Amino acid sequence: MFEERLAEFSRERLDGRPIPDDLRTMLVAQWEGRTELCALLGITLFESGKLHPLLDTGYLNEKELADPEMQAINAGAAKMAAYVKLVAEGGKGWIGYWLHPDEPADAPWPLIELDTEFTYWSMAGSTLAEACAADIAQYQDEPDEQAAFAVLSAQLAELGLPLSGDDYDDLHDPGYTVDPEELTDEFIDAERAKRGIA
Repeated sequence: MFEERLAEFSRERLDGRPIPDDLRTMLVAQWEGRTELCALLGITLFESGKLHPLLDTGYLNEKELADPEMQAINAGAAKMAAYVKLVAEGGKGWIGYWLHPDEPADAPWPLIELDTEFTYWSMAGSTLAEACAADIAQYQDEPDEQAAFAVLSAQLAELGLPLSGDDYDDLHDPGYTVDPEELTDEFIDAERAKRGIA
């Protein structure tokens, strides 16, 4: 029923890569008007046509856009959009996958969060749903993150989105082979050099 929309999402957000099962489930639920899954996880999945946050310069005025330093920053951010595949708003800003080609191909896609100050944060979990549940668990009224994560895991399973486990302490947290912050700095420095900025 939603195969064409899923294919479009894959092309637009993941460069045509297969959509992970949990994300597929959440997308279909959102498109069917079933908002419970995303509400539990504190996210809103991107709709078609939403500009990637790293490519969005609409908040800058003409003077800022003409500034060589800002141009270097924007050009560096645009290069990062090739690897930072954001699929949802939530958390500190936006959430998605870190798909740099030097990351291990035989492991789950690393999860990444980009905040509104354009700082990157790693997220624990082997799936987007797990990472969002782990993030949300830190802010629940349960006695601790472990208990909150177990409750969220059970609620998600009831709604047709089982996590790989309900143990917060066992979440996959691979870190990154290529550090997004360092790569961003490299890209921006290269763009500064192109513009003759010291």
